[in-house]
Amino acid sequence: MSDAIDTAADADAAPPPPDAFAPGLFDWLLAAAPAAIDALPYGVVTLSPDGQVLHYGATESRLSGLSQDRVLGRDFFGTVAPCMNNFLVAHRYATEPELDAVVDYVLTLRMAPCKVKLRLLRRAAAPRMYLVIERRV
Repeated sequence: MSDAIDTAADADAAPPPPDAFAPGLFDWLLAAAPAAIDALPYGVVTLSPDGQVLHYGATESRLSGLSQDRVLGRDFFGTVAPCMNNFLVAHRYATEPELDAVVDYVLTLRMAPCKVKLRLLRRAAAPRMYLVIERRV
């Protein structure tokens, strides 16, 4: 009986996933398990410092129509999302070692134009970069 109480207390103590624009999102993503990222209500693409897809969140996979298996290990800006290979997105990841920026954007690849907010996250010393895609604009 006490185990059930402890489990319930632990569930209550777990912090909710952060909002797509919360100040501590980068740290949360860096520590999060892939399953936790998959459960987020917004899209997240985890990238290596050279732009290879390390994890393609389940929400982003569902909304974009691209399977996780299809994009893992591929060059995100060159192959997966060439519509983001520009000065607003890819260039910023390539030239800004510290990056936390929100960009109003329109996705156009393989779909009707879709207004989104992108959050570009990068830290020079971190092993991963993140692209957050919020479609509820």
